[in-house]
Amino acid sequence: IIRADKPLLESLTAGDLTYGHSSGKVENKTQFVDALVNGPYDFLSGNIADQTLKITGNTGVVRHVFSFAFNNNGQTGENKIGVLLVWQKQKGQWKLLARQAFKL
Repeated sequence: IIRADKPLLESLTAGDLTYGHSSGKVENKTQFVDALVNGPYDFLSGNIADQTLKITGNTGVVRHVFSFAFNNNGQTGENKIGVLLVWQKQKGQWKLLARQAFKL
């Protein structure tokens, strides 16, 4: 996310990704990747804390707290959110299938 590496983002995400922001906005894979690569919002740094992981079959559920610094159209700031990620093993590779962030 911080590097906004398009090929890497595309390889890590499922084709039917649903990516939910703490604001309530939901994006599909194309929208998510495009916003990170070309959008006005840049992650400057980030830290993950309090992470938990549970794997059941081909599904992984990850929860953590994400603290980050950002630049949005020239305005810098910091934020801290909770995140739920759902990963699915597809053809031997873990892909991000769903993400939902929430305000703390």
